[in-house]
Amino acid sequence: MGCLEFLKDFVLGFWDYETPKVMVVKDRKLGVIYRAVQFLVITYFIWHVFISQKAYQETETRPESSVYTEMRGVAMLEDSVQDTTEYVRPSEGGDVISTILRREVTHDQTQGTCAEHYSVANANCTQDSDCAKGEIDFDGHGQRTGRCIPYYNDTFKTCEIKSWCPIEEYAVVREPALEQAINFTVFIKNAIHFPKFKVLRGNIKPNKPKKLLRCHYHPKTNPYCPVFSLGFIAAQAREKFSELCRTGGIIGVFINWKCDFDSDPSKCIPTYSFRRLDMRKNLPSSGYYYRFAKYYHKDGVEYRTLIKAYGIRLDVIVHGHAGRFSLIPTIISTVTAMTSVGICSIICDWIMLTFIDKNEVFSEKKFDNVSQKDGEYYRSCK
Repeated sequence: MGCLEFLKDFVLGFWDYETPKVMVVKDRKLGVIYRAVQFLVITYFIWHVFISQKAYQETETRPESSVYTEMRGVAMLEDSVQDTTEYVRPSEGGDVISTILRREVTHDQTQGTCAEHYSVANANCTQDSDCAKGEIDFDGHGQRTGRCIPYYNDTFKTCEIKSWCPIEEYAVVREPALEQAINFTVFIKNAIHFPKFKVLRGNIKPNKPKKLLRCHYHPKTNPYCPVFSLGFIAAQAREKFSELCRTGGIIGVFINWKCDFDSDPSKCIPTYSFRRLDMRKNLPSSGYYYRFAKYYHKDGVEYRTLIKAYGIRLDVIVHGHAGRFSLIPTIISTVTAMTSVGICSIICDWIMLTFIDKNEVFSEKKFDNVSQKDGEYYRSCK
């Protein structure tokens, strides 16, 4: 019977209507708490939601962007003049550009046979049977011929291989770093389009192209001059340029567009930040380098010069955020704010009924069960 009575009360009570009852509580502490919570909620929505976050705006965070880069500068490496053709990769520019700061060069390599480097696994030998013919070690330099030969001018022996000879580890020449590259400049041209608002912006002024030949970027005096020296970029990324010359490195150039189209569109100016992207210090994966070769023929034989280049790679990354007033987000944010103010009453009711109402005086006044029969009884008493 207990379960049936419970189900009956639950079903009948499900159709009851609840309405708030206005009750004025003469308690100074509770009143202070109520007004303080109200103040915090209203301040949060006015300052953070509407002023800081601009919740009344329609926003766009995925703009369309294009980037063009160009490296400028000339330097001397011993008696050789180094220009952009020598040290810039790729030459056509884009959102990734690198400059060579130091080279390790292996001259006059040609296809032939020579001794494998002794650091390669199972490369050291004493007789031909120690070298399996046709075997290729993926950490090595070529295919083994099956012979065990002296390691160039040393007394020990390694397996003979068919490869570009002499191998890099034996014949490499380490050139000095191109320290004058600290004054090289990078020109970064960026155009960004917000299709939702049909607004196109650029980081340079189209009517002043000649000024870009002699200016450098400054956030206040030259915001429309996206020309940066490599020394400035390294300093902003908190890196030592001498260390970058030794190991190379990858630096991210972040272009941040934060535009408010409710104000003057000319105030939509990008900001720039720089950060090292690769693993630094002495980790095996730190730094940045790559290899390439220059081929030539001499007496009918093909030769190559192998170059291992250490340098700075710049990855240009563009972020965009734009907003404009819209009625729908304004209504949604306003309704949310008004609803959140009601939380103040819930918090104060909980404090009142839990900590203040020890004798259940307030709870008796706050909760009443009223039906039509109670109303008829009240009228009959009158």
